[in-house]
Amino acid sequence: MERLKNKVAIITGGAGGIGLATAKLFLEEGAKVVIVDYNKEALEKGVAEINHPDLSYCVADVSKPEDTEKYVKQTLQVHNKIDVFFNNAGIEGVSRPIAEYPDAVFDKVIAVNLKGVWLGCKHVIPQMSEGGSVIITSSVAGLMGFSGLGPYVASKHAVIGIMRTAAQEFAGNKIRVNTIHPGPVDNDMMRRIEADISPDDPDKALKRFEALVPFGRYASSREIANMALFLASDESKYITGCMHVVDGGMLVA
Repeated sequence: MERLKNKVAIITGGAGGIGLATAKLFLEEGAKVVIVDYNKEALEKGVAEINHPDLSYCVADVSKPEDTEKYVKQTLQVHNKIDVFFNNAGIEGVSRPIAEYPDAVFDKVIAVNLKGVWLGCKHVIPQMSEGGSVIITSSVAGLMGFSGLGPYVASKHAVIGIMRTAAQEFAGNKIRVNTIHPGPVDNDMMRRIEADISPDDPDKALKRFEALVPFGRYASSREIANMALFLASDESKYITGCMHVVDGGMLVA
């Protein structure tokens, strides 16, 4: 139960389902955790629910350089180091064909999902301890197309390029960089996607997604957190530049 003993972790998108599940698991394994999100109310609720002395939060918009610098500075002021960076923040946008997709929504998805990952790597990794771990949340949508989710798909493909570049650039400091590629996860993001695709009957969209998964169900946030824990721990210290799929067999269907 101490696979992350004495390690300090930052988790962006920390108020979401995967973020909170990972924070809870990291704390159980001995880490000190800072969760980052733009939604202060959700952060405060998550901290209250987990109720752990080694959990703190920072309100920040990951798409803004000054906010990124803020969460890095706060973590270093409180804990003096960063060992694990779960670069996890992301939004889904809306479900529309490319020809009908709103430009403003495209810009927001790219700002959070791509620029947010870029800024996190730019400002966090140079401050990390030697032998640290960076974990970037991509998606199965980073490895295949999904009709109607063009900007999301594009952003999740693009972060693989950031991961591979960062893995090369920081290998000299033994800092490893990897991506996680979840399939559909049973959380609020999928509820919004289901309602957007099928407003009159969201369960219809849920069943369509479940049919794409050989295991026949969505992942839990905890199951994604388990992969993040492995990549954060020293058990993965010789693994970098790799894509780690957690999809119930979706990509082989």
